Amino acid sequence: MKRWTGALQNTYKTPTIVLVSGKGSLVKDSAGKAYLDFLAGIATNILGHAHPAVVKAINKQSSTLGHVSNFYAHPSALALAGKLRELTGDKTARTFFCNSGAEANEAALKLSRKTGRSKIVATQGSFHGRTMGSLSLTGQPNKQRAFLPLLPNIKHVPYGDVKAMKRAVNRRTAMVIVEPILGEAGVVVPPVGYLESLREICDHHGAILVFDCVQTGMGRTGDWFGYEYSGIRPDVITLAKGLGGGLPLGAMIAMGRAAQLFEPGDHGTTFGGNPIATAAGLAVIETLTKEKLLANSEVLGSFIMEEIALIPGVAEVRGAGLLIGIELKEPVADEITKLALVQGLLINAATDRTIRIAPALNISKKQAEKFISIFASLLNTISTKNSDVKSSGKGHNG
Repeated sequence: MKRWTGALQNTYKTPTIVLVSGKGSLVKDSAGKAYLDFLAGIATNILGHAHPAVVKAINKQSSTLGHVSNFYAHPSALALAGKLRELTGDKTARTFFCNSGAEANEAALKLSRKTGRSKIVATQGSFHGRTMGSLSLTGQPNKQRAFLPLLPNIKHVPYGDVKAMKRAVNRRTAMVIVEPILGEAGVVVPPVGYLESLREICDHHGAILVFDCVQTGMGRTGDWFGYEYSGIRPDVITLAKGLGGGLPLGAMIAMGRAAQLFEPGDHGTTFGGNPIATAAGLAVIETLTKEKLLANSEVLGSFIMEEIALIPGVAEVRGAGLLIGIELKEPVADEITKLALVQGLLINAATDRTIRIAPALNISKKQAEKFISIFASLLNTISTKNSDVKSSGKGHNG
């Protein structure tokens, strides 16, 4: 694709298709081919493409007030901040708006410095962003290596290991940051009681507990943020992706004492809380509620996981709601993803053995069944191909 390589920096692999339109969970490329979108911009298009409520909100807002600086207030940011406060169930919750998950985590990192401490504990395999601060929090050495040295005083411990966390956190720890479910690492669900233990550890040492809900948030797991099942609350929630329904919108929500740490001038952003983006965010929350899509996420997520687990070649299915990781018995995730594209299905290879899906929460039962059918066919194709290769090899050696 010469237009891509001729004008864009080499930060991503060159795409093989150009998407030009979408409606719901169906998208079309420049050649007119249709695809079932089961990635949704990596958990971002929470209502799919061109949802009428989001389109209406964007058009209405863009025709009245496009942007104001943070010297002034505007209705949609005030309303969205109030709505997020309601969703947390904590009257002390205060929101800082930004544009992405990385920015939300950067804000949380800066907030933690206001405690007077500088040590941070994160987890191995985590993903919190690619800016220098958020990359320092990210527990993936292969993404960090080229940019060393990163921020000091950040320790990464195994995800789900309570004993390791207890050893790492002390009175010098400013914050502990974890994902309720590891997304980029292949949709890894923590063991029972893990989040509760983190709350106890942080309370014991006076550290801020931050839940990175960028990927699990906005109803994707069946709850608004993805940690509610644990019965505890963090001190800080970071959000993005689904919050804007496809527009760049992030949020760092602080509660309790953490909500009082920032003072005027401590942090800022030009575009964070933009009228159009926050209007879209309001439309997203209203639609998720009106159409009961958190329940749909749970029901269809369970259906997909149960059906996929029965397919030969699948080793394990994990996740919650419509954030699902499919662990394969063979390291063929990349091959499956490429074949899926040919068959008109958009999915993601999170690891060499794990397929990640994160479709819009308003997918239909029929679309879920179509995904299952295509996926089963793809695995059968791969299995047959590999069997033929092995048989051919044995015959040659014999």
